[in-house]
Amino acid sequence: MKCRLLPLTFAAILGISMPLAAAPKPRPVMRDFMGLCVHTVQFKPDLYAPVTRVVRDYHPMKWDVGEETDFVTKFPEARNRVDWGGMYGNWKKAGYRIDACVMFDDLDQKAWRDPARDAFAYGKAFAKYFGPSGHDLTEAMEIGNEPGKYDDETYRKIFEQMARGAREGDPKLRIATCAANLGKSGRYSKSVDCLSGLSSLYDIINIHIYPEVEGWPTWRRSYPEDPKINFLRDLGHVLEWRDQNVPQKDVWLTEFGYDASTKPPPPSGDFAKWEGSTEQQQADWIVRGYLMLAAKGADRAYLYFFNDDDEPHVHGSSGLTRKFQPKPAFYAVANLLKTLGDYRFASVVREDLDAGFIHEYQSGSEPGKRIWVVWKPKGEPAEIRLPTAAGRILKAERGPVTKQPAEAVSWTADGATGARIIAGETPVYLWLK
Repeated sequence: MKCRLLPLTFAAILGISMPLAAAPKPRPVMRDFMGLCVHTVQFKPDLYAPVTRVVRDYHPMKWDVGEETDFVTKFPEARNRVDWGGMYGNWKKAGYRIDACVMFDDLDQKAWRDPARDAFAYGKAFAKYFGPSGHDLTEAMEIGNEPGKYDDETYRKIFEQMARGAREGDPKLRIATCAANLGKSGRYSKSVDCLSGLSSLYDIINIHIYPEVEGWPTWRRSYPEDPKINFLRDLGHVLEWRDQNVPQKDVWLTEFGYDASTKPPPPSGDFAKWEGSTEQQQADWIVRGYLMLAAKGADRAYLYFFNDDDEPHVHGSSGLTRKFQPKPAFYAVANLLKTLGDYRFASVVREDLDAGFIHEYQSGSEPGKRIWVVWKPKGEPAEIRLPTAAGRILKAERGPVTKQPAEAVSWTADGATGARIIAGETPVYLWLK
């Protein structure tokens, strides 16, 4: 479920014209930004209502067509008898917006009867039924998840024809690429070069980035602000490429996250040296991951994953719930959505590993209302100075990791123009006059 993005290079943009700079798009409010990756019939919409309003479903194409890519779909029923209309309809009634990631990664590219014809037919049928002009069940369709086993030529053919079919089926349905990267295609992503000349057929550049220190054998991850990892730098490269080449497109980071298991790694095998995070780290780092991705300029971010079975290996304990019981990260994310759901990122007040991070958020409905989010990315909690008069602070709360209410936090004046507060790795929210 990962790919490593490469730095922006001259070769990646060679021959592409440079459009005039457009006015910056308004940032989304956090309830429209904070997404969650889920999987079909396993998802429980009532359980996850506190943590998100935006879900990304892994929608297997094979469920719809079986082994025969030319099978004529009969939506809303899948070939394996799953009722997509009832399932997605229930999610919509519960208040969710749905991005369907159409996965064909498990279909061998040689298994397609006629890739161009079959992809077009599937895309048209999918969009016509599920799109906003049809039954209005999905707002977006991703064409592939991580189809790294497909060669570039075959993926481009399938993408182009499925997208053309979707545009014909419902022009209002937004289309996203599979997991993309700059530079050469990889095992878990396809190069943006595969889509050269096809920008009219997609609305969203889709990327997967995990805050990894290293891959095999530990898959060790770090805090999102860590200057030694490529997490935010890789996102920055893609945003730069987008701004220079297709500025009207969104960038969605549709997978990021952290594992936190209660079990030790197995004594032998591929995951013997696997290193997870603690549950407190998972909670803090996910919340700060959303905050940093919003500040960096992503248009949406989806957390991987909604639920896990407490398995001590990569992606085996990434859930906000464990066997559908809330983990500390669940409560931390729920508090983030409750606090900032109607707010959008406004500015960076300060970003300093020692002096602390301060981000300002502005209400989407009442622009005069502001909230500062304050934290210290690493180390023991310490007193830090806030560049605002103590009298401007209405209240301060530290995000919880249990079902108990958020903890009230005190502050002190520091002259006429400043205040002091204890900050640590768990963010504190300050409501300002």
